[in-house]
Amino acid sequence: MSSWTRWHGPAMARLWGFCWLIVGFWRAALACPTSCKCSASRIWCSDPSPGIVAFPRLESSSADPENITEIYIANQKRLEIINEDDIEAYVGLKNLTIVDSGLKFVAHKAFLKNSNLQHINFTRNKLTVLSRKHFRHLDLSELILVGNPFTCSCDIMWIKTLQETKPGPETQDLYCLDENSKNISLANLQIPHCGLPSANLAAPNLTVEEGKSITLTCSVAGDPVPNLYWDVGNLVSKHMNETSHTQGSLRITNISSDDSGKQISCVAENLVGEDQDSVNLTVHFAPTITFLESPTSDHHWCIPFTVKGNPKPALQWFYNGAILNESKYICTKIHVTNHTEYHGCLQLDNPTHMNNGDYKLVAKNEYGKDEKQISAHFMGWPGIDDGANPNYPDVIYEDYGTAANDIGDTTNRSNEIPSTDVADKTGREHLSVYAVVVIASVVGFCLLVMLFLLKLARHSKFGMKAAAL
Repeated sequence: MSSWTRWHGPAMARLWGFCWLIVGFWRAALACPTSCKCSASRIWCSDPSPGIVAFPRLESSSADPENITEIYIANQKRLEIINEDDIEAYVGLKNLTIVDSGLKFVAHKAFLKNSNLQHINFTRNKLTVLSRKHFRHLDLSELILVGNPFTCSCDIMWIKTLQETKPGPETQDLYCLDENSKNISLANLQIPHCGLPSANLAAPNLTVEEGKSITLTCSVAGDPVPNLYWDVGNLVSKHMNETSHTQGSLRITNISSDDSGKQISCVAENLVGEDQDSVNLTVHFAPTITFLESPTSDHHWCIPFTVKGNPKPALQWFYNGAILNESKYICTKIHVTNHTEYHGCLQLDNPTHMNNGDYKLVAKNEYGKDEKQISAHFMGWPGIDDGANPNYPDVIYEDYGTAANDIGDTTNRSNEIPSTDVADKTGREHLSVYAVVVIASVVGFCLLVMLFLLKLARHSKFGMKAAAL
C-alpha cells in the first residue's frame, strides 16, 4: 500500500513533469539545425564546424517557432544572406544577434512579420550597405552595426541620422570606406545632395459638420526627392488620395462622427529619413443618447446614461413630463469623458415611492437633439406590497422652470432650488413620521408607568386594612 501511494502521489507527478520536460527538449533537438542548439525559446549557433550556410529554421511539424524569443549566431563565415522568408515564422522574436559572421545582404522585407523585435546586433559582419526600410516599422531599442565595411554613400546616411537623433546606451564608432578605400568616421561623413526631407500640410479649417466633405493638400521637398504618402490611421470615413511627384491631395467624403479627434499625417520619406506634418480632424454632430437604463443602487441610486455629441450637448431631465429641478438630492454626474462621448448618471439620494415614475433625458446642441425615456421604481407605496401606484402626487408635476444643464457642469446647484423641491418634501415627510412615532412611544411609556403606580398603591391600601383587622 505504501508503495502504491509513493508512486501515485506527488512523487509520480514530479516524475511525469520531468519526463515531459525531457520530451520537450528532445522534440526541439530533433527540429534543430545542424551546428545549432535549441530550447523552447532560444536558438544558438556558435560552432564554426561544420557551420551553417543558411539562416536556421525549425521544422514546424516538431517545434513551435512562434515561441522563439532569441536567436544567437556567431562564427558562421558561410552565412551571407537573410532572405524575406527566413525569419517570418519567428513572430515572437525579440533579440537577434549575428556576430563575427559573413552576413552581406539582408532582404528589405526580412523583418516584416517580426514586430516584437527590440534588439538587433550585426557586429563584425560583411555588410556594405543597409537600408532603413528594413527597420522603419520596428520600435527598436538597440541596433548595433560596429565592425561592418560600409561603403560611404547616401544609402547609409540614415544610420548617422539615427545615431544623432536616437543615441543608444553606448556610442558606436562606425566607419565607411570611400572611393579610395579609406576609413571615414560616419559621424564626420558629408554627402552632397543627401539630406532629410520635409513635409508641409496645407489644410483648411478642419472643423467640419458630419456628412460633409473636405480636401487636404500636401507638398514635400528634399534631396534625394522624397516619396509622399498619407497616414490616416483607422479613419472610418471614405477617403481617396492623389499623388503627383512632390504634391498630393487627400479627399475625405461623408465624414463620420467616429472620426472626430483623429490625426491625419502627410509623410515625406527618402533614403536618409522621413518627416511628417499632421492635423487633427474635428467633427461637429447632433447628440445621440446611446445608452439609458433603469436605475441601479450602489452608494447612491443611479440612472446610467451615455451621450455622444459635439459641441458638448446640454442635458435636461424630465420627470413624468415636467422639468426635473436638480438639487443636492437629485443631480447629474459625468464620470467618464471620451472626447465626444460622455458617461454618467442621474444620481438620487435615498429616493422613496415619491420618486417612482418616468424619467426622460433630452440632449441638445446647435446641430440637433435626442431624447430617451425609462421607468424607474425605487420603493413600494406604504401598505401596498407591489408598490405599483399610477396616481403620483400633483406636486411631482410642477414645472420649476429650471434651465437645461450643460453636460460638463456637474456642480451641485441646490442653492437655486426653491423650498417646494420634491426631495425636500420627502425629507420633511420622513421627519414628520419619525416625530409621530417618538411622541406615541413616549405617551405609551408614561401610561405604563401610571398603571404600574396605581396598581402598587392599591396593593398598599389593602395591606393596611388587613393589618388593622
